[in-house]
Amino acid sequence: MKNTIKTLALALTLIFLSSGHIVAQGMPVYDNTNFISLAKSLVESAKQTSQLLKSVEFLKQQKENLEKVNNVIKQLKAVKELTKNNQKLFNMVQNDLRDILNSPYIKSEEVDRISESFNSIIEQSLDDLDFIGQILSSDTMKMTDAERAMFLKEKEQQSKEMVAEIEQKTRLYKEIISFRTMQDKINNRETNY
Repeated sequence: MKNTIKTLALALTLIFLSSGHIVAQGMPVYDNTNFISLAKSLVESAKQTSQLLKSVEFLKQQKENLEKVNNVIKQLKAVKELTKNNQKLFNMVQNDLRDILNSPYIKSEEVDRISESFNSIIEQSLDDLDFIGQILSSDTMKMTDAERAMFLKEKEQQSKEMVAEIEQKTRLYKEIISFRTMQDKINNRETNY
């Protein structure tokens, strides 16, 4: 009996040892330190991502602010150029038109036509300035800053064209006066032969 108990005990020991060995091989082993450091790094990554998203949003706002300031500066430059061109127009009309109309070589029937051609340009210029003032001072036209800057740039170009037109008309009338002056001198010269 002792032998059978010994044999049975040995068999049971082998069974338990062999089955314990098989069970031990199939069980996963967790390392709590690695799991905790992984969780900490995930939390830290989430914080960094959150900060990065806040930074991106801040940079977007700053870009929009810079674009607004840039558009305002463009508008100011365009308005400054418009004002300069209109002042040039008024000075040219005031001085050159007076000289042209006071010339004895301009016929009386030409005075009205010359005055009307200069006045139409000045009236157009004044209307443009008034309209630009309305656009800049009220939001009735619901324009963005970029659209307003583009509109002002177009008006600036038109004012440059008006200045060029006034210069061309002034040059034309001065050449007419110069031609008529020369013609008068030739027709009224004294002949000595």
